[in-house]
Amino acid sequence: MLTPISSVNTTTQAVQGLTGYGVGSYATPAGGSGASPTPFSELLTDAVGQVDQLEEQAHAAVTGLMSGNGVDVHQVMIATEKANMAFELALAVRNKAVQAYQQVIGMQY
Repeated sequence: MLTPISSVNTTTQAVQGLTGYGVGSYATPAGGSGASPTPFSELLTDAVGQVDQLEEQAHAAVTGLMSGNGVDVHQVMIATEKANMAFELALAVRNKAVQAYQQVIGMQY
């Protein structure tokens, strides 16, 4: 059950590594010591995939609790809160991206 924690940590690190990069640039992993650069779009795709995995795990935990398959209530609450936090993080990143796009569109040349 520790896999979702590492997923959230990975997503958080990926989002923190995105600051300061422009359109078409590449982000390097934190502490990047010559590792191949990761495109911005791949970072976002991976983050969305991890959010989806957490949502699926929460759904499976709720289904297990409702069917009586030996899933504890606290496990379900933890899984749903992890999924909720990951979704809220993804939503915040989307809102910032939309805000930045609107600022760029509003610029006068």
